[in-house]
Amino acid sequence: MLASDLDTLLDQVRACQLCKAHIPEPRPVLRACQSAKVLVIGQAPGTKVHASGIPWDDASGRRLRRWMGVTDAEFYDTSHIAIVPMGLCYPGKGKSGDLPPRPECAPAWHAEVFKRLPNIECTLLIGQYAQNYYAAGNHKTLTSRVTDWQKFAPSRVVLPHPSPRNELWLRKNPWFEREVVPYLQSTIRALLCV
Repeated sequence: MLASDLDTLLDQVRACQLCKAHIPEPRPVLRACQSAKVLVIGQAPGTKVHASGIPWDDASGRRLRRWMGVTDAEFYDTSHIAIVPMGLCYPGKGKSGDLPPRPECAPAWHAEVFKRLPNIECTLLIGQYAQNYYAAGNHKTLTSRVTDWQKFAPSRVVLPHPSPRNELWLRKNPWFEREVVPYLQSTIRALLCV
């Protein structure tokens, strides 16, 4: 498989207008390279990411990089880490935060992009939307999945969303940063060989 095949597909994804009738300004944000070993699947870009075009370029991204134990340079090195959210564009503002990711994105693009990422060894499923789509199983809630995180490892790591809005969840579940974060960091370090 040629890298240009993935590059061509990513150009098509970035030009996607599937959700144009539902959001004012489609601007798909994703990054990928055939050699990537880690895949990050989050919710959807927020306003800052929509403006910058840089995934996880916000407070949530800073916390995610801390959880992963990587620098900005390591996180944005597409030869190691691919970033493909459930919703590729900023979905707009709702009553209590951003709207859910647009439902068109994952079915339209994920399978084709992921076929071109043959070296992925670990996928981070961040937040309920990614987990409901890729790891629902018998778990009814994000908390039950994250509590049961070892059942998904090592090929998948289920994480709460690192948003500052999740402070209450993190305070109620201190085991997450004691147990899951060290595992995540050692896994990422081994895969990135750093």
